[in-house]
Formats: sequence, structure tokens, C-alpha cells
Amino acid sequence: MAASVPGTLRLSKHLYYTGRPTLPRLKERNRLWTGRMYATREARKAASTTQYCLEVVKQNDYENFLCVLLLPQCVRATAVAIRAFNAELSQFWRETLDHIYQHKAPRQPVAIELQKAVARHQLSKRWLRSLIDSREDQIDSKQFTSLAAVEDYSEKSNSPLYYLILQGLGIQNLHADHAASHVSKAEGLAKLLRGVPHHGVKRKVFLPCDVMLKHDVSQEEVIRGSKEQKVKDVVYDTASLAHQHLNHARSLLKSVPKDARVCLLPSVAVSTYLNSLQEAHFDVFDTTLHRRNNMIPYSLLWARLCNKY
Repeated sequence: MAASVPGTLRLSKHLYYTGRPTLPRLKERNRLWTGRMYATREARKAASTTQYCLEVVKQNDYENFLCVLLLPQCVRATAVAIRAFNAELSQFWRETLDHIYQHKAPRQPVAIELQKAVARHQLSKRWLRSLIDSREDQIDSKQFTSLAAVEDYSEKSNSPLYYLILQGLGIQNLHADHAASHVSKAEGLAKLLRGVPHHGVKRKVFLPCDVMLKHDVSQEEVIRGSKEQKVKDVVYDTASLAHQHLNHARSLLKSVPKDARVCLLPSVAVSTYLNSLQEAHFDVFDTTLHRRNNMIPYSLLWARLCNKY
């Protein structure tokens, strides 16, 4: 990947001037983006809600923030609203969602932007409600009983985000939905692993019970940050399943419409983390895994230019 970066930058410079933004300029363009979308004084107030949502996504979900910036501009504001809604879901319940679909959104930035996104693209209420349902299911922060339970939760909590963004692009395609489902499961499994050290500090363990029992690993060992091989084996089994889902999603590449592939760019960040985890010998507590990978923006840009995920 490192060897391809210079070529990436040369290509991206050319594409910027043909109407497709490069990552080195994306943040600068993003500062201007909301101002370009609205012209009147009243609309500038609306633009500030867009900026608020963008900051919410950036602070809570940096890798998907980068992916949002690479989406076509026609759907970018919608994707930002959807991702911000997901990030601040604890503030949103069914009544708020009902108000949004009645064009009576409360005067809260995310609600305002989501109402505009719903009106703009007729977004499915069912998928937004699914995000709320999945969050409620995990409200008690219970340990997952099995890897299958993690997959099921990932499907409910991540897939709707992709389906909604695909709706925003006007794409209805079973292959795109199928690939999105697998990317969602891989992303959920990777998030579970990335969160192990953070949750351990709070004396919480979400690694699936069946895999922990299989390798005779106790919750206390995970909380202590044990580097024993049996703990690494639990991580390996979980990461392997995530990798399988990524491979399945990528095997569908030729069947997924070209315009839909940009929605699946988060798979690049998931793949990068899984590769780093393998290099760390599946020691989920390795400090190198907790640092932000500065190559991610370039990996995402390269995938975008190649129209792959």
C-alpha cells in the first residue's frame, strides 16, 4: 500500500480538477461545503445544523467520517444526517422519529437534518427504527451469548446505515444489499474487538460466551488484559469470522453496481484493522492498535479511485 501512495496522489490531483475531490483537499472543501449548499440568511442557519452533524460524526466515528467525505455530494448531507443520528441515538426515541416523519422535527440539529434527508430521499422509516431497536436491545450492555448473536446485532445496528445511504443514492439492488449486510457484520465484529480494552477498564466484557467457553477464558482474564494464548485464540476466532464476511462482500464486487460501491468503503478501514490485529498476533491489548492509522485516508482514497471496497 505504501508503495502506491505517490501514484495515488498524482491520480487524485488530476481527478480533483475533473470534479472529484481528493482527501488532502476534502477537509478544506468541507468547510465550504455547507455554505455552498445554502444561499439565503435563513438557509445559513440550516447550514450550521449540517456542520454540527458533521462534527458529531467526526468526533464519534472518524473512519466513517472520512468515508462520508468520499460519497457523491448529492447524498453526502443525507449520509451525514444518518450517521449523526446513529451516533446520538441515545437522544432519539420513537416519538422523535414519528415527529420527523410528520414534518415536525424538534429544534435539534440532527433531527432537523434528518427530516431534510427523509424529505429529500424518502428514506425508509423502517431502517431508522431498526437502529433504535438494536440500541434498545443492547441498552443493558449484556455480554453476547454467541458469535451468531454478535452477527445478528451487527446486522440490525449497522446494515440499516448502508441501506439508507444506498436509498439516498437511488440504488435498489439485491447484490448491493447483500454486500452491505456482510460488510456490516464484519464491521460489527471488528468494533467489538476494538472495544475490548476500553470496556475492560469499565469491567465489562462483550466477547461472545461460546467462544470464551471454548477456549476456557474467564471474564476476569479479559478485564485484566491477559496476553495468554487462549485469550488470543478468542480474538482470532472472532476476527476470522469478520474476515470471512469481508471476503464474501468483496466476492460480490462485480455484481454490485459501480455507483453503489462507494457506500461500502468502510470495509477498507475494517480490513486495515484486521490486518493490524494479525500483525499484533491477535493481541487485542497491543498498544499499536490503539493509535490512529494515518494511512487510512490514503487507503480509502485509493479504493475510491479504483471503485473498489
